[in-house]
Amino acid sequence: MSRTDDHDHPGHRSASPGALAHRVPDLGALELLLAVARLGSLGGAARELGITQPAASSRIRSMERQLGVALVDRSPRGSRLTDAGALVTDWARRIVEAAEAFDVGAQALRDRRDSRLRVAASMTIAEYLLPGWLLALRADRPDTAVSLLAGNSAAVAERLLSGEADVGFVEGLTVPGGLDSVVIAHDRLIVVAAPSHAWARRRRPLAAEELASTPLILREKGSGTRQVLDAALGGLARPLIELSSTTAVKAAAVGGAGPAVLSELAVGEELAMRRLVRIPVNGIALARDLRAVWPTGHRPTGPARDLLSLTRG
Repeated sequence: MSRTDDHDHPGHRSASPGALAHRVPDLGALELLLAVARLGSLGGAARELGITQPAASSRIRSMERQLGVALVDRSPRGSRLTDAGALVTDWARRIVEAAEAFDVGAQALRDRRDSRLRVAASMTIAEYLLPGWLLALRADRPDTAVSLLAGNSAAVAERLLSGEADVGFVEGLTVPGGLDSVVIAHDRLIVVAAPSHAWARRRRPLAAEELASTPLILREKGSGTRQVLDAALGGLARPLIELSSTTAVKAAAVGGAGPAVLSELAVGEELAMRRLVRIPVNGIALARDLRAVWPTGHRPTGPARDLLSLTRG
């Protein structure tokens, strides 16, 4: 016995993509029909929905043409549903109620999204820029709970790609794979040392080669600071000390453990108080972009979008 395809079956109506939208009136028209049924007046229904009476009449006529049946009898005494109109109104009520339930559910999803914000940031940004941004965000969104995951740029990428964070901030030379980005600020790395260090008494700038061959207090591999420095110098000597935060590197340099390369953002106070001295270097540029990042194709929304606008402001 041969099978008969659905589209060959007598009475079967082909449903091409989007065909239902052409056959079923939109929600606005259905809400108008329900208002006419409830008020017995096309003019009253128009006023309730905030449209003109001619616009309401046009919408009813358009719905009647779409369905192929008369829905409303109009007379000087008001508007009355036809038998077909009464039946369509019953169906319309179910559709509108389902749409209202859909709207309530969507709002609940938005509320849940807006009730929290998970931020992942590399250490320099987390320590020296994010606190101010988050204070500003709190003024705009006092009910949003914010959690901050601080780590190096590689860890930020991992958290975004695994869904553990909603938006991230990195400071490396490149954008990790799978992420989109926008530049939000610029930064510069500088060489610093304690006043007691021999470099603090130099009369001439360091050469790039000397900096590259000197053991330094460094951030760990995977940090944006380390990436920029390594790329600028074409390689680094074995670290004097390797630490996992900007604050720890700075404290070690202030304590006289050795020279370090740090963000200008991190050492303003120490330079002003002469706890650290800036060491000029010839032959290298240590500028870098600070970026907001998020998974490719998923631009931040809700609180994450608001935070992003604050950083760029």
